[in-house]
Amino acid sequence: MTDIQELNERIQRESSFVDLLQMEMSKVIIGQKYMTERLIIGLLSNGHILLEGIPGLAKTLAIKSLSSAIHAKFSRIQFTPDLLPADLVGTMIYNQRKEEFTVRKGPLFSNLILADEINRAPAKVQSALLEAMQERQVTIGDETFSLPEPFLVLATQNPIEQEGTYPLPEAQVDRFMLKVVIGYPNQEDERMIMRQNIANTYPTINPVVRPEAILKARGVVREVYMDEKIEKYIIDIVFATRFPKEYKLNKLTQLISFGGSPRATINLALAAKAYAFVKRRGYVIPEDVRAICHDVLRHRIGLTYEAEAENITSEEIINEILNAIEVP
Repeated sequence: MTDIQELNERIQRESSFVDLLQMEMSKVIIGQKYMTERLIIGLLSNGHILLEGIPGLAKTLAIKSLSSAIHAKFSRIQFTPDLLPADLVGTMIYNQRKEEFTVRKGPLFSNLILADEINRAPAKVQSALLEAMQERQVTIGDETFSLPEPFLVLATQNPIEQEGTYPLPEAQVDRFMLKVVIGYPNQEDERMIMRQNIANTYPTINPVVRPEAILKARGVVREVYMDEKIEKYIIDIVFATRFPKEYKLNKLTQLISFGGSPRATINLALAAKAYAFVKRRGYVIPEDVRAICHDVLRHRIGLTYEAEAENITSEEIINEILNAIEVP
């Protein structure tokens, strides 16, 4: 049996850096608490994140702020249609003096990767990134190199501009643990943003966390207690995306072309544990699953032509499923 009290005490100790991270990021990122919390959950559960929102909502700034608050190597890669795989992973360079080829490593050899406007790069580049995301390794020539730990891809994409973009392959979208959709700030937050950006001085972010603390916290996140009832709840949610009829959701059968894979189940469980860790709890409750469910599933549910014709989104389908399935 897991000693919940002892686990709670450990989490209180190990999660102290979460507050430090949030405080540092809040110097620059005003409002957008939802986005910063999701970035930290991705960091704690070793999962890549896709941020989607129109330009100007501080997606890039949030990722840069997170990397500035960690003693870690950061690379920003601006994805463009003429980008080549070698621009990411590196290449073989001929050394005339030694008369041999040597490896020059690319920007992927960092702890945090900002893949800016990821949907602007062609398929060859996406496949190079896919190996790095899934295998945590890169192949240059006939050599394979492991990537540093922690290694996290934080990608942004613009949902409104489709000219000159390449839709991400389903296999790659599925590699992102969370897809976070960002909306506009409220009026009060926007006033603060305006004041901060027209002031004489601009706040600076100091590194407050070492990579070792993050790797240690990841171990504790996996120890967070999850009851069998919560496990069944997660499995029911994912299975309802595949077989809605079995959950008396007959109208969804015409709207879903494919449901979440086992990766959705794994990521939902891990993200719920990380969410409980951020909330300083040693056990997962149904609210943790519900809080993170949209971010884990919204990019894993395929919509049929009927759903698109009726302007039904994956968000609405997830809401229907959450309302239908009994909470333990």
